[in-house]
Amino acid sequence: MLWAVRLLSTRQSVSRCVPGARRLLSGPSSDHVEIFGVRYPTDSITNVTPAILAKLPQRLHAVPAHPLSTLRSLIESHYPDFAHLSSLSPLVTPYKNFDELSFPKDHPGRAVTDSYYINKDLMLRTHTSAHEVEVFREGKDKFLLTADVYRRDEIDGSHYPVFHQMEGAHIFNADASGLKAVEEDNERLAQQLAMSNIVIEDVPHISSTNPAQPSHDPIYSEAVARNLKLSLNTLMLRLFGGVAGATNENPLRVRWIEAYFPFTSPSFEVEVFFQGKWLEILGCGVVRQATLDTAGIPNKIGWAFGLGLERIAMILYSIPDIRLFWSQDPRFLSQFEEGKITAFRPYSKYPSCFKDVSFWSPKDENLHENDFCDLVRDVAGDIVEDVKKIDEFVHPKTGRTSTCFRINYRSMDRSLSNDEVNGIQAEVVSRLKEQMGVEIR
Repeated sequence: MLWAVRLLSTRQSVSRCVPGARRLLSGPSSDHVEIFGVRYPTDSITNVTPAILAKLPQRLHAVPAHPLSTLRSLIESHYPDFAHLSSLSPLVTPYKNFDELSFPKDHPGRAVTDSYYINKDLMLRTHTSAHEVEVFREGKDKFLLTADVYRRDEIDGSHYPVFHQMEGAHIFNADASGLKAVEEDNERLAQQLAMSNIVIEDVPHISSTNPAQPSHDPIYSEAVARNLKLSLNTLMLRLFGGVAGATNENPLRVRWIEAYFPFTSPSFEVEVFFQGKWLEILGCGVVRQATLDTAGIPNKIGWAFGLGLERIAMILYSIPDIRLFWSQDPRFLSQFEEGKITAFRPYSKYPSCFKDVSFWSPKDENLHENDFCDLVRDVAGDIVEDVKKIDEFVHPKTGRTSTCFRINYRSMDRSLSNDEVNGIQAEVVSRLKEQMGVEIR
């Protein structure tokens, strides 16, 4: 699910086109985009770029020996009796991505500044939960679903517009037999954890600030929430216990925090104490009954969680820059073996080359930072390490907005010459003027 969403100060509905978003698709073929050999019409909110479309076939989570694939396999091995799904199309409808999961109509994740739209009726999924209803509807009561997901984002060492999520879910019959099965599983898991090197800082399974849903029996909801916690505590021990060197004297520390998500209640976040600090690992909760009703299984109750594979792999493999997951450099790929987690050994740190660009936005239009980042990615690809907005002001007489961005060019694989960077920067400036209608200062 969209377990962690950075709220925007300005909320925009999908029906509003951010200035410049449509213009990212320029040229003779801008009336359509081709994806997996199929042509799709574009419209006023189309904002997917060629750089993003080029990522769709790569499916890093299925590449043998790749860190993301190894991590996926490790989690799947922890849930051997769950269905393991990893081949669903990234193209979904906005209804499937948001409405089936009870997202509010004004949720910021719907905005074209946050999500990639093929057109008003089709988008790239922003989370694996976009497939939750269809998988429940197929009759699967416990599954792990791994997929590439797409969100417009800033450029830095920990954010990338394409990343990989794993969704886990387990549902039960909402009757006495289902409650008995949950309670029996809870006792099994509790006994297993009692003999393990783990200390858990817990919060109430349900509370006035993190309540059971009105349609749920509080006793059953509490049992399901406990089952969720116990199950994920064993997963945290599996993932981090070994690399953290957990012992009886120095056990793995896990803590639970009350949270809010529009698609679960009660809801929680899980953190692990690793290398001297608390790290946020995943979000989870008891599935909204409306989701199960939409899936045609109203007599069920269950839990779900969502985690980002890159976030965990960067911790376990000591990978410092999220761009490295996409590297084809043998010095990166040769370090990893199928089924083994080994610390990444940096092979070089090439120098940075900083370039600034300042411009006036068209009158009555403000260029969103994600539009700028997408344009930079489309021109420069992964040789940009980060982009920072270093200045912005509004002219008191004209009302126009002036913005200055600083682009940090640094390849992970080689040194960049100043002439090469100047050429790329010139193309960025040219595209800004042509596609965004800005006036360079």
